[in-house]
Amino acid sequence: MLDIIVVEDNEEIGKLLCDFLRKDNYTVSLASTGEKALNLYNRYGANLVVLDIMLPGAVDGFAVCSKIREDSNTHILIASAKTDKESKLRGLEIGADDYIEKPYDIDILRAKIKGIFKRKYGQEEYSDSSIILNYPTRTLSVGSKKFDLSEKEAELLKILMENKNTTLKKNYLFNAVWGSDSESEMQTLTVHIKWLRDKIEKDPKEPKHIVTVWGVGYRYE
Repeated sequence: MLDIIVVEDNEEIGKLLCDFLRKDNYTVSLASTGEKALNLYNRYGANLVVLDIMLPGAVDGFAVCSKIREDSNTHILIASAKTDKESKLRGLEIGADDYIEKPYDIDILRAKIKGIFKRKYGQEEYSDSSIILNYPTRTLSVGSKKFDLSEKEAELLKILMENKNTTLKKNYLFNAVWGSDSESEMQTLTVHIKWLRDKIEKDPKEPKHIVTVWGVGYRYE
């Protein structure tokens, strides 16, 4: 699932907004028409749609909003130059969650989007320099690279990053992630540590972030 679909027919505005949102570590796709927006949404889904109203072609923003709202509670944020009361009321009545006027301040829009994700999706990020873990979406950014993590990988990395520079015993990590009554073997922890190192470390054989403390456990540095 995408984090955000930006529906904007002005190429310059659309690309600029997408660039800023990607810097904020969201997965973003841009659609220049209503038809393309619905195709993207039907194919991938999205947590948020930033939606212009005046679009070229037969499908305008109101139609996109109505169609998405038929079977989804995806957050829809209309961003439009149509500032009249009737347009705002129509947008909200057909299911938009919010309506902001163009031209907008891009930093205010980014802050609004961050708030939406935090409130609606419980977004939590754990960051350390170029390493950023988005825990609810289980995505990991390492510089320009992005990885999708399994549930256990995300949970394990979250615990390690929350306890930076603290050595955590293997039994503690295993019980915290898999549960003390799990039928998995301790080797499962070792395998998941290796998978995380393959994604995070420049040289997984000489780890600088997820360090082994021999005879005890692991420490995130």
